[in-house]
Amino acid sequence: MRRGLTLGKFAPFHRGHQMLVETALTEVDELFVMVYATDVTDVPLQVRAGWIRELYPTIRIIEAWDGPDSYGDTPEICREQENYILEKLNGLCITHFYSSEFYGDHVSRALGAVDRRIDEVRKAVPISGTALREDYFAGRQYLAPLVYAGLITKICFLGAPSTGKTTLARTMAERHNTEWMPEYGAEFWLAHNVDRRITLDQFEEIAPEHIKREDALTLQSRKYLFCDTNPITTYVFAKDYHGSAGPVLTQLATEAEKRYDLFFLCDIDIPYADTWDRSGDQKRKWFQDQIVGDLAERRVPFFRVSGTLEERVSQVNEVLRQHRKFGNVLDIRQSVSAKECIKQNKRQERPTTTSTATNEPAPGGSI
Repeated sequence: MRRGLTLGKFAPFHRGHQMLVETALTEVDELFVMVYATDVTDVPLQVRAGWIRELYPTIRIIEAWDGPDSYGDTPEICREQENYILEKLNGLCITHFYSSEFYGDHVSRALGAVDRRIDEVRKAVPISGTALREDYFAGRQYLAPLVYAGLITKICFLGAPSTGKTTLARTMAERHNTEWMPEYGAEFWLAHNVDRRITLDQFEEIAPEHIKREDALTLQSRKYLFCDTNPITTYVFAKDYHGSAGPVLTQLATEAEKRYDLFFLCDIDIPYADTWDRSGDQKRKWFQDQIVGDLAERRVPFFRVSGTLEERVSQVNEVLRQHRKFGNVLDIRQSVSAKECIKQNKRQERPTTTSTATNEPAPGGSI
């Protein structure tokens, strides 16, 4: 049995790592990959390990949560690293050790394995994790689509018709020099409606195409992708039209609950644009309630944005400023809430003779 081992932070897992892994897979019967926890990236160990599992299903992953923090070529550090690796292997015999670093020498000797150093001078794949972390977009050709897509923050704007979703999504993309995803459902409806209606089977066609286009745009995006609605909106429309939704749409709407990093609900506090393809301001309020209720049923947290376009842009940017791709969205909620408390306290401190104190609009951006 030829058994290989490679290890690293894989932060992120790039084409150089892939070349190493693919070389190993042609030379050994079984390959183990040890993935280390690290603070050089916010991407959790499980996510980095998940990339490798999905790309190479036969690989055996060892999660190294408690690995040594030290890195270097001193005898003490080498011994510490070797002891840790041997402990994690727990007697497993490794015949080939794969790396592209100096430590390939001493680790392979400690394992009694063949030292297989792959592209140590980075000539075949001239990239490093450090360089990629500086600018994922600039180095995206060195990342598998699966990995690059996993690094993009996907933001979805929801709301009833005529709540400013399209304008806000387009504007945010322009301000952040990235891509935005138009609402495919609106395009489909305009092309296929008969007497302002489409069939239940036609609703089944919308979400898959929306997702396909969205996935393509993700790979062209720089840090963010701003999306004008998602399959949840299509699901609510289907229920409005037919009282139910088909299995494909229902499944994709469920998957959409975790597909996006942030949800923003555009408020109905702007003038209603009464175009021929819409059903009136009264229906806008009704449909907004349907979306809010659906999000509540799904337990999907969202931020509400209101006011002028610039006010909404400011509210979204404030959330993005605090957001971390793999962080806790409730940390943003607590931070925003604290600011709102300060604003409220200041209002209460104003003289009672100031009439504007009780007439200010509620600030947007809260969950």
